[in-house]
Amino acid sequence: MTDWIIYLIEQGGYLGIAALMFIENVFPPIPSELIMGAGGVAMARGTMSFWPLLIAGTLGTTLGNYVWFVAADRLGYRRLEPLVSRWGRWLTMRWSNVEAATRFFQSHGQWLVFVLRFSPFLRTLVSIPAGLSHMAHWRFLVFTFAGAAIWNTLLILGGHWLSRYLDTMSAVTGPLIGALVLLAVGAWIWRVARWKTED
Repeated sequence: MTDWIIYLIEQGGYLGIAALMFIENVFPPIPSELIMGAGGVAMARGTMSFWPLLIAGTLGTTLGNYVWFVAADRLGYRRLEPLVSRWGRWLTMRWSNVEAATRFFQSHGQWLVFVLRFSPFLRTLVSIPAGLSHMAHWRFLVFTFAGAAIWNTLLILGGHWLSRYLDTMSAVTGPLIGALVLLAVGAWIWRVARWKTED
């Protein structure tokens, strides 16, 4: 399982990394930890280099988040609410989540766009209140890129570190990574299946 994932990452190259990270930030449940971690393993094997990998992953992350930011900025509350209410189950996002996130964002400031890049659950959601609050586009892009670059660096280095154990522990790491992928997809399917609309 591990070798198969890394093989796909290597075959897709840096453009594939950017595309996967873009998709991960637009539509769940592809975990960025797996994408960039596998990139780190590929770097340890000599098939990828650190800087192109980091830039590709960070650009994909930034553009994926920018999609949500622009949608919220252009649509505003009145036109965005029906879309979230209608399609929210596939994103496992309720309009009440958006409202709560917007209040939190407005109370704690625009630095949340940078800080929440390190949160597995809120790093994409924060793009919506940032857009609804009409944060300056350049500031959103800078904060997002900077936070994503730090997080992706940690993921790449983590994958690089983990690579030294893959060969000796392949009997364990392969099934473990496979289980984590299935768990992430299963959790998303479970939330979609049990989704209930708000009153």
